[in-house]
Amino acid sequence: MRPSSASQGWRRRKPGGSGLCPACRRPREAAEARCPPRVGLARPPVEARAAGRAGSPPCRISSLSAPPCALLPRSALPLEVRGGRCHSLSAPASLAVPHCRISLCRLGLGPTRRIPEMAKYMRGTVTAFAPFDARADAEALRKAMKGIGTDEETVLTILTTRNNAQRQEIASAFKTLFGRDLVDDLKSELTGKFETLMVSLMRPAYIFDAHALKHAIKGAGTNEKVLTEILASRTPAEVQNIKQVYQQEYEASLEDKITGETSGHFQRLLVVLLQANRDPDVGVDEALVEQDAQVLFRAGELKWGTDEEKFITILGTRSVSHLRRVFDKYMTISGFQIEETIDRETSGDLEKLLLAVVKCIRSVPAYFAETLYYSMKGAGTDDDTLIRVMVSRSEVDLLDIRREFRKNFAKSLYQMIQKDTSGDYRKALLLLCGGDDD
Repeated sequence: MRPSSASQGWRRRKPGGSGLCPACRRPREAAEARCPPRVGLARPPVEARAAGRAGSPPCRISSLSAPPCALLPRSALPLEVRGGRCHSLSAPASLAVPHCRISLCRLGLGPTRRIPEMAKYMRGTVTAFAPFDARADAEALRKAMKGIGTDEETVLTILTTRNNAQRQEIASAFKTLFGRDLVDDLKSELTGKFETLMVSLMRPAYIFDAHALKHAIKGAGTNEKVLTEILASRTPAEVQNIKQVYQQEYEASLEDKITGETSGHFQRLLVVLLQANRDPDVGVDEALVEQDAQVLFRAGELKWGTDEEKFITILGTRSVSHLRRVFDKYMTISGFQIEETIDRETSGDLEKLLLAVVKCIRSVPAYFAETLYYSMKGAGTDDDTLIRVMVSRSEVDLLDIRREFRKNFAKSLYQMIQKDTSGDYRKALLLLCGGDDD
């Protein structure tokens, strides 16, 4: 229940509900149809999965319940499947890949104990390059930037195909060989968004989030979008690491800086997330699930106004698996998705942060797929968000993000980047993306 429209301090119910499809919880405007078909994601028939192509012997581990390799981008498969012969089918890889499953186990995707989605960071598009020679790469980069003009193709090819640890080795070798700072040279020789992307790739992984938060609260104004994105999506262990790095690098408390730049219930939820004390996933207490769902219902839909503190406490401290059950129970009790209630009962930065937390509880890759989609949708591009997400997730779960992007928005991430960007900036982003899913 909410107060009348004449009351002040509370929001009126938004016309048309939350803008989410009630069946699939996707944004209504994200695709041509209300519930776009999951093109290309249907599993092959059981007979095909078990036997492979006609004339091929059956897969030796066909009893596993993982999805077929056909759903994985070819670049994600191990070398023994991508080229040569498949290890589980006595057939060329070109015939075995659609039905072989052994690569899924080697990728850690076979049957195993359930891991909460927020902690299930499985597959990035950028991995360690082999054979790797830091000195040779440093020499190639120096040659590409020496003299008049710059060979941008060499720069982007090297930096997008080496992982972050290898880039740090290249930077060290560059300084040893030439007495120059690689990042300074990149800033001197490159310009615009391409420069920003290359410099971001060179930032050590352990400091990337701390640096983004530092600049989000630096100077006049605060970039609430960055605070929301990082603190809603990182695991408790990652948040603890971010706080430690921030203290070491900037000799200041991240919590103090954030509380000095924010206010109200938005600030309180940020502080709760900064404590990194979310309950561990050690089982679900159904009685507590029922209790929390009822508390949220009474704090929003049944209350004259909204008890934001109840939402902050439950969504900021309960475990991932527990909250997923709470969301299901809430739907049963209220007839609404929890996102719809948050959309109606809260507003502004608090609403965005609560929705981000809920989306990350449901699926971190799906949250980042949506973030990337809206960074490129419509007129103009939010390049800061596009770069931040592509760089920060490239070694973590960008393959999963690509899959969610294709499923939820009826187009591939690769195609959207290709359409929305240009030049060397586009080439580098497409290399980070790692392939097209259409």
